[in-house]
Amino acid sequence: MQTMEEIDPRKLLIKVVQILERLNIPYIITGGMAVFVWGRPRYTADIDMVVEMQAEKVEDLAEELMKLGETGYVDTEAIREALKTEGEFNFVDGTTGMKVDFWILKKEPFDQSRLQRRVAKEVLGEQVYFSSPEDLILMKLLWARDSVSTRQLEDVESVLAISKGEIDMGYLTQWAKELGVQDILHKLLKS
Repeated sequence: MQTMEEIDPRKLLIKVVQILERLNIPYIITGGMAVFVWGRPRYTADIDMVVEMQAEKVEDLAEELMKLGETGYVDTEAIREALKTEGEFNFVDGTTGMKVDFWILKKEPFDQSRLQRRVAKEVLGEQVYFSSPEDLILMKLLWARDSVSTRQLEDVESVLAISKGEIDMGYLTQWAKELGVQDILHKLLKS
């Protein structure tokens, strides 16, 4: 049986980031892990990351991920399909049971901006690139608009409260308008 220290998600995060760095695959950590950096810490059952992948790196990435443990799981066909559809693929770490969700970076202006604006933070002595607080808020607003979960809005409120002084409000409001989530943002800023 593993102890909590053995299944610290940050350890898996570092291992995956090291693979991406070796393979020269740009990435952004988002989701609950990024909320942990910019807002109030909360439990997250997985690691969400956005990757800028090329087809020629599919086999290498799958092979490197599988080296993390004997019972890990990744499907190379799912990676190829995610590349075609700009969708998602997963890796399940056999040692911890944790899942890493990889989202393919879209070729649209907002996603390109997110990658350019990523922010380096130190995790367990290693440099890791996280979504900027503004881009995290914008993605959470998009997810909130398209779901019934209140978790996304709670995360946005958390990031707004904790990282208030670090947020570029001009950038945030400009993209909120372009992405069609300005009404949701406005309501949260008023509360």
